[in-house]
Amino acid sequence: MIGKASPTRIVRVTRHRGGLIQREKDSLSVEEPLEIRVAWGDLETRTVEALAVTMRTPGEDFDLVAGFLLGEGIVNSADELEELTYCRGQETQEYNVVEARLRPGISFDLERLRRNVFTSSSCGVCGKVSLEAVAFSGCTNLEDEFRVEGQLLPGLPDTLLEGQGVFARTGGLHAAGLFGANGELYALREDVGRHNAVDKVLGRTLLDRKLPADDRILVVSGRASFELVQKALMARVPVLVAVGAPSSLAVDLSEEFGQTLVGFARSDGFNVYCGHTRLI
Repeated sequence: MIGKASPTRIVRVTRHRGGLIQREKDSLSVEEPLEIRVAWGDLETRTVEALAVTMRTPGEDFDLVAGFLLGEGIVNSADELEELTYCRGQETQEYNVVEARLRPGISFDLERLRRNVFTSSSCGVCGKVSLEAVAFSGCTNLEDEFRVEGQLLPGLPDTLLEGQGVFARTGGLHAAGLFGANGELYALREDVGRHNAVDKVLGRTLLDRKLPADDRILVVSGRASFELVQKALMARVPVLVAVGAPSSLAVDLSEEFGQTLVGFARSDGFNVYCGHTRLI
């Protein structure tokens, strides 16, 4: 049996440095498709549907699928998932298809999901429609009880970077990490896709039955887009910290649902775009 794919691959490169040309080995981040299927309904009338294909770095695939289902409002807890399995057969590439089987009695609106295009930054949907779509998927306003020391935030991206083992070898991955109020790291995941890294972290949290994540800080290695804010809101994360800038719609969404959104978190400081009352 072929083993699961590695997150890295060694290739030969011609390196040009300082006027010298050398043939060396280099590590690349692996990027492969993952098809996400969902099976639901009674045992006698089970329906199986392919919902999405995402380009991801192999590893923690079940976490990714669980996070995807959470972000799309298909499941809210691990109890609604009966099983996550790889689909291996002649028609599929090994370990590149995952089927999520929902418990009998758990259903979702397939047509709404098919219409759900607001997670794409290029979809052209207006901001008002996007905000309404997130509310319809199950997001509600966050509680305002969580507090965090402001001086803690600039150091979190460095802690995230220290845990990025594959990035250290390849330089080609995004990361997301879930932290506690005191800066302790709960979970960290890497992936070629920013949204996949977030799905993996939040999916791990769901499978560990640690939701809602209303006492956690989500840190992402890049910018804060609308879709990342939406995923954090579905997991009830009160504070989202990004190394880069947020988009305008990300700020609108965070503000709409009472989330604290921080951007440009670096060693010398950060910007708070909304929800500053959570920072001590």
